[in-house]
Amino acid sequence: DIWYSEPVAGDLAAGRLDLNCCLSSSPYHQGKADWRERMLGTRAGDSQAALAFCNQVGGQDELVFDGRSVVFDARGELVARASQFGEELLLADIDLELAARRRLREPLARRLGGEPPPALPVIAPSPLDLAANGSVGRIAPTLGSHEELWGALVTGLRDYVDKNGFRTVVLGLSGGIDSALVATLAADALGSERVVGVAMPSPHSSPHSLADAQALAESLAIRLEAIPIAPVVGAFEEALADLFAGLPRDITEENLQARVRGTLLMALSNKFGWLVLATGNKSEISVGYSTLYGDMVGGFAPIRDLYKTWVFRLARWRNESEGRELIPRHTLERPPSAELAPDQLDTDSLPPYDLLDRILEGYVEHDLGARELAARGLPEEMAAEVIRMVDRAEYKRRQGPVGIKITPRAFGKDRRMPITSRHA
Repeated sequence: DIWYSEPVAGDLAAGRLDLNCCLSSSPYHQGKADWRERMLGTRAGDSQAALAFCNQVGGQDELVFDGRSVVFDARGELVARASQFGEELLLADIDLELAARRRLREPLARRLGGEPPPALPVIAPSPLDLAANGSVGRIAPTLGSHEELWGALVTGLRDYVDKNGFRTVVLGLSGGIDSALVATLAADALGSERVVGVAMPSPHSSPHSLADAQALAESLAIRLEAIPIAPVVGAFEEALADLFAGLPRDITEENLQARVRGTLLMALSNKFGWLVLATGNKSEISVGYSTLYGDMVGGFAPIRDLYKTWVFRLARWRNESEGRELIPRHTLERPPSAELAPDQLDTDSLPPYDLLDRILEGYVEHDLGARELAARGLPEEMAAEVIRMVDRAEYKRRQGPVGIKITPRAFGKDRRMPITSRHA
């Protein structure tokens, strides 16, 4: 296995090979491609042989394979690199004699720490070895962090939709940042003609919500439908009125709105065969700031593994890369809100997202406890409460749709905790 330095390097060096070929399905996550390339260069140099690494491209359920196949010479220097997130034929000429020349100058005993092999003649470095050797190939430029992440999300979404036979996707457009980013991803991945947005305003929606949804739909050239939900919510409340008599309004009535929206989206899915895209991000999903059978409904969740702070970063980057406001400025600037109650803000229930995401990354990605997070400058009491919220929300995450893995530790296969974790 190419990922393990021992005994791979020693075995390959002892084999006195000229070229190693590695066929791989290496899933993507942020920062992995650069690290993987450094590792492969080390393997090539340690084994004293050229290395051709061919990686899979495309999406498979929650995984994305980013390609970026590479060829290294026997010194561990990069000869050729394919681009990310696209199939292509990469050609490279390899100087196979370089491996033999380097082995002659560096006895195996020094590399493997064992008994010296039979004496071999030592030759001086050749000009070909010291200068540009006979290896040559095209080296594709690497992507910036935002462009790479966008490529992963677009690839994962496109392949999930196409490989599962869907023609059209549908999502709720609230005028908020999460649904705006998912709609933009879908338009890039599938084309505007395959994306339908549905605005479902309630009495608690701000005056800008529908206007921002309309502005987004126009800038993306996607279809937009509007279904006011107040009459449907009213019918639900009327049906429950006798059972709820004398009880104060609370989160129950808030969640009714989200569940009405989810029901309407699923009705459109059933009637027209559209795939519903859930728009929840990793920050919300981590702490359970979502409604079962409401905003969690859907067949696929493109940004399930993307923290809220990165949602804003990618939205701003996509506008900059386009040179215009694909995502309306007001959507980027308005305080995040579920709009299920009057003047409601996310910060009524959650810490500010810049703090929340730092706590979540420490706990979810690195298993740091509240005291360890406090040692890194985060409020210990806040960290402890966030950790409790993450643990309590496991049952919700089990019932949500799959989404694209882009962090080293996504919920699901990477991080799966017992739902029942307390003793009576």
